[in-house]
Amino acid sequence: MWSICKKELRQFFSNLTGYIAITLFLLVTGLFLFVLKDSNIFDFGYATLDKFFELAPWILLFLIPAITMRTLAEEFKTGTFELLQTRPLTKWQVVLGKYFSILIVLVFVIIPTFIYILTIKKLSAQGNIDTGGITGSYMGLFLLGAVFSAIGVCCSSFTNNAVVSFLLSAFSCLILYFGFNALSKLPVFQGGADYYMEMLGIDFHYSSISRGVLDSRDIVYFISIIFLFLLITVKNLHKR
Repeated sequence: MWSICKKELRQFFSNLTGYIAITLFLLVTGLFLFVLKDSNIFDFGYATLDKFFELAPWILLFLIPAITMRTLAEEFKTGTFELLQTRPLTKWQVVLGKYFSILIVLVFVIIPTFIYILTIKKLSAQGNIDTGGITGSYMGLFLLGAVFSAIGVCCSSFTNNAVVSFLLSAFSCLILYFGFNALSKLPVFQGGADYYMEMLGIDFHYSSISRGVLDSRDIVYFISIIFLFLLITVKNLHKR
């Protein structure tokens, strides 16, 4: 499993793809936080990273599918998946090896944003920031990225076309992140059902953790969604 993980990481960082992905994430979030009008923290007037945690999921929604789209689709297209089957590895080990490599890339994407914490702290009038809220928000962001990664790996197992994998993954992430929240606004779900409908979406649980409150229900939700999509991926590999 770890040999597959290391192989995926070598492939990702052996060319400019990995570095471009990290740079683009930092560039876009930096522009919105410090440059663009109406979204930068200078116009906002408060030493907070709320704008970053509102924006980051929408960037990851496209960034992670771009990272995961070749995970299995490329193996099917080039025929190297057959070589993987000759190795003494279970389907779960193959899937987890590839999944953990995406999580490590996700960590490399998130860690450089810690510089925003230092920047906000320097800009604060009293030099204090809501450490608990920011810690919870980063945990929520990682769990969100972990769910998107599981969805991306799963979608990559349905096709041997990387572009189709990207589109399918981005659409699935969008539906799970924002779709249930949008459905809960429909009149047919008003009167109590809207709350339960909203609970099915990722945004509800991400927002809950981002407030700095660690609720076991949110953790169970994220772990359950990750396991579900990885299980579907393993089932797809068995069919092949």
